[in-house]
Amino acid sequence: MAKFIIMGCYTAKGLGGFVNNPDTDRKVATTALCEAAGAKLTAYAGLRGKYDFMVEVEGTFEQASASGMVAVSSGAVTDFSVHEVIDLNAVAKIANKMASGYKEPGK
Repeated sequence: MAKFIIMGCYTAKGLGGFVNNPDTDRKVATTALCEAAGAKLTAYAGLRGKYDFMVEVEGTFEQASASGMVAVSSGAVTDFSVHEVIDLNAVAKIANKMASGYKEPGK
């Protein structure tokens, strides 16, 4: 299975849920969401910075994206982005093979 890092931001509605219930456990809710799609949540963390949360999921891109569809359509989440974890060295090896045959524009 592929691994994905999902990041997003809470809307005013989502943050209001935390204010109304500061003990809410989003990891439990997110785990259930992933399991409903057949995916596996492997990590959840709140973040400081541009994004409010990060989720690590094992599954398919479709499963990871569907979780975003549900979360965003609830009105509690925005700026949802799915990033597939890759082996950067494997990509670089392919790029190395391709580089000798590449011609820049105008050359």
